Amino acid sequence: MRYLLVASALALAVAPVGAADKDKKETPSKAVQTFEVPYRLTDTKHVMVRVKLNGKGPFNFIIDTGAPALILTEATNKKAGGKADGSWSTFDSLEIEGGVKLDDAKGIAIDPFQLKGMNAMGLAGVELHGMMGYNILARFKIEYDFTETKLKWTPVDFKFPDPKRVEIDKNGGQGGLEMIGSLMQMLSAFGGIKANFAVAPRGFLGAELEANKDELIVKSLIGGGPADKAGLKVGDRIQGSKGKNFKSADDLLEVVKKLPEGSSLKLNIKRGDDTKDITVELGKGL
Repeated sequence: MRYLLVASALALAVAPVGAADKDKKETPSKAVQTFEVPYRLTDTKHVMVRVKLNGKGPFNFIIDTGAPALILTEATNKKAGGKADGSWSTFDSLEIEGGVKLDDAKGIAIDPFQLKGMNAMGLAGVELHGMMGYNILARFKIEYDFTETKLKWTPVDFKFPDPKRVEIDKNGGQGGLEMIGSLMQMLSAFGGIKANFAVAPRGFLGAELEANKDELIVKSLIGGGPADKAGLKVGDRIQGSKGKNFKSADDLLEVVKKLPEGSSLKLNIKRGDDTKDITVELGKGL
């Protein structure tokens, strides 16, 4: 475990690359579904996605290509009900916001000094529950465009080996670096720093939108989703809400992400030459 965590720098993620790429073959395009995964940059500029394990969560994971596996805190593993499998914890399901779902995920439960220290001082602006490493990331081609609000994840047909046997020594198993996390916790206590993290499921609209000539247009709907149930239709032009005009999907996203599940959002829309209000009851997102 010493080598695992020393090598695992909290690095800004890129799609997995390397010599193994030559063995990676994309599944036929007609069978591939590309998922749009919402992300946010933490205050420390790490790429963070929201994850559910065994239906529990959501948990905040940073994408870390320096980590050879999914690594999660012991408290997160306990809350999610990870099943012990030697050095690993296995999960019946791992869901990433945006539709990615794995039924055979496993990770390593330990309190990395990086997360311990950052959480103690609230450096990231959110509570971090783990790092998403190689054994998850290698299953996808991941496209980054930081001018967009979502990453594109496309499954690839790549048979990757799991990291070999992992020895977990929780007393000094991080090469002595675990003392950094404890030191940061102590300093935050002396300095009166108290991280205030709020983790709650955010509202889910269930519509794909695009901006066109200062108009926000409904491009597609998730069947049976909140927007569909409320009566929104493809081609509707969303004008605004609560006196605020929308010119981009980000404008609407700023409103939706502040609302919890079950909230009502009244949208002013234009359909053809008619203008009307439609109230959407936001569903449960991650």
